[in-house]
Amino acid sequence: MHKHLLTIVSFFITITINASSFEAVLKIDNPSAKINDGVAYVEVNGGISPYTYKWSKQDTKLSSSSCENLTEGSTFSVVVTDARGESITLKGKVDPKSAEENINSFFVPIVEVMSDLLFSDPFSAIGIYDPVVYADQKNVKAPGWTNPEVQKISLQEWIVAEGEHVNNGDLIAVVSQDKKNEVNVYANASGKLKHLTKQGKIIYDANNVEHIIEVGAENLASIIYDKPLPVLHPNGDQQKKGIPFIVVWLVLGAIFFTVRMRFINAKGLKHAVDLVKGKYDDPKACTGEVSHFQALTTALSATVGLGNIAGVAVAISLGGPGATFWMIIAGLIGMSSKFVECTLGVKYRKVNEKGEVSGGPMYYLTEGLKKKNMGGLGKVLAVIFAILCIGGSFGGGNMFQSNQAFAQLSSEFPSIQGMGLLFGFVLALLVGIVIVGGIKSIAKVTDKIVPFMAGLYVLFSLIIIGMNFANVGDVFYEIYNGAFNSPAIKGGVIGVLIVGFQRAAFSNEAGVGSASIAHSASKTDEPVSEGIVALLEPFIDTVVVCTMTALVLVFTGYADGSTNIEGAELTSAAFGSVFPWFTYVLVIAIFLFAFSTMISWSYYGMKAWAYLFGNSKKAENIYKVIFLCFIMVGSSAELGAVLDFSDLMILGMAFPNILGLVILSKEVKLDMISYFARVKSGEIKKFK
Repeated sequence: MHKHLLTIVSFFITITINASSFEAVLKIDNPSAKINDGVAYVEVNGGISPYTYKWSKQDTKLSSSSCENLTEGSTFSVVVTDARGESITLKGKVDPKSAEENINSFFVPIVEVMSDLLFSDPFSAIGIYDPVVYADQKNVKAPGWTNPEVQKISLQEWIVAEGEHVNNGDLIAVVSQDKKNEVNVYANASGKLKHLTKQGKIIYDANNVEHIIEVGAENLASIIYDKPLPVLHPNGDQQKKGIPFIVVWLVLGAIFFTVRMRFINAKGLKHAVDLVKGKYDDPKACTGEVSHFQALTTALSATVGLGNIAGVAVAISLGGPGATFWMIIAGLIGMSSKFVECTLGVKYRKVNEKGEVSGGPMYYLTEGLKKKNMGGLGKVLAVIFAILCIGGSFGGGNMFQSNQAFAQLSSEFPSIQGMGLLFGFVLALLVGIVIVGGIKSIAKVTDKIVPFMAGLYVLFSLIIIGMNFANVGDVFYEIYNGAFNSPAIKGGVIGVLIVGFQRAAFSNEAGVGSASIAHSASKTDEPVSEGIVALLEPFIDTVVVCTMTALVLVFTGYADGSTNIEGAELTSAAFGSVFPWFTYVLVIAIFLFAFSTMISWSYYGMKAWAYLFGNSKKAENIYKVIFLCFIMVGSSAELGAVLDFSDLMILGMAFPNILGLVILSKEVKLDMISYFARVKSGEIKKFK
């Protein structure tokens, strides 16, 4: 008896000693000079296992004692907890060792501050809604449905009847793979079981187009939770889907302009096509440097590109096919924003003694607000816009383009990997040849490249859509259904709506103000006519091209989120699944998209530079040299937070721009009414 008592006492003493000596040591490593590849791991002594590790990096699992892909120079933390609830908090930082890592670490805190501003959520902050994502059920997927070697999965037997309560890990069904392998299916959560497939029926057939298109076709059952549960990140943090202020700003602005301009996005569409065809072009000399069509293609070249190829894939990966619906809506109302800003761009443009035009938000904010006795505010807004525009031209309009062009090229031709600097040098020469000639030279290139590359991309999209034409109705049903009945894991209706609007804003830049710089150079004496031409951009960019990309992703089965690829690679894989050789065509398309975007953004940045530093040849050449140098930096370096920073600057341009557009919207409306009255009366003549 005493012996047993002594053993028990010794056991508890041992536990107490172990618990009291609970220690954890954090070890950090920087394995290479590449950015964002820091590693940290925890060594635990004492305590009682099992342990959990809550890393500040949300994509690291609670069960993982190590954390990868840490950003050098940024502080991270981990909370180690043992089975008794005892916890230790450790903090660390991966020391940067290369120039790239130091640059990246410098921009990280800046990006965080800008992100907090642009993507802040004022609605949840004041308690209007709960941003936490909740799920009321969890789907049980057919085992092996992502395995390319498994073609058909059938439900052989239900082990648990519908409506019964199951616990996580319970055997609930048996399925058959290709009528050969029997596989047990276990519950992946606790709750009430709901059958989605009848016994003996096919769950998923990889050769059935309807199954490929239908989102969730692979689900054989759902487990309904006893009460809604918050969706968690791998590290245990609750997932939240906020409403970013920048998206609200862009959308509310677009809705305001749509209503105030009497739905010009619908009423002006036919007239816009006539203008682009040149039916109203006065053969007599008038102010400007390029035609309506050239101005349109120059502006389109800055928007039609990676936003369509990669942006749609990102939207669908995050929000499902339903995000496409909201992208289309954003494109339609964004047409009104483009109309207002491009009308003002022409109205307040400046023409020098050589006939060279300078226009855009810098000028209509300054001169337009001065007429309303708000000259001080206008000057401040114009300077802020110009600074952001220059930063955006070096980053999103330059480095990101050269970086992605080389990444795609080197992925298809591995032999050129490590030759980014040489690629950048060649690309800088090509861009330099074009931009030295100014807007006329840029327009001559873009009015050939843009129709060609957009036509090529649309052609192959239409071929894939045509091959699946019988199922187009099913796809649009999935898009519509996903827009209003999105699962909680995608953030529900609000989450999908925000993803769609956000990606559309990145893609067509409506409300950002950049396009008005290109359109201000148009040969016209009627500012409203150029605004009407400009409203075609979001329609072509978002409503047409982005929708086609989404249809291709759904038809080819790449919209279900089952792959581990994203962005341009996802779109490339979708096209490649139908035309294996198309990946090479897409490499060329991405290169041309990147090239045309760079030359257009060089013009935007140069005009913003000239506004701040003067319109002299010396100032212009300094900007061009800096711009060309950044092409080489972009193609040869890992950019990380530098690109995030520049993208945020482009979005930031919407703040001063939309504020000015709202103030000046009344005069645009009056100009619009006058213009259409003169068209109707015949005062504005047709020449073709």
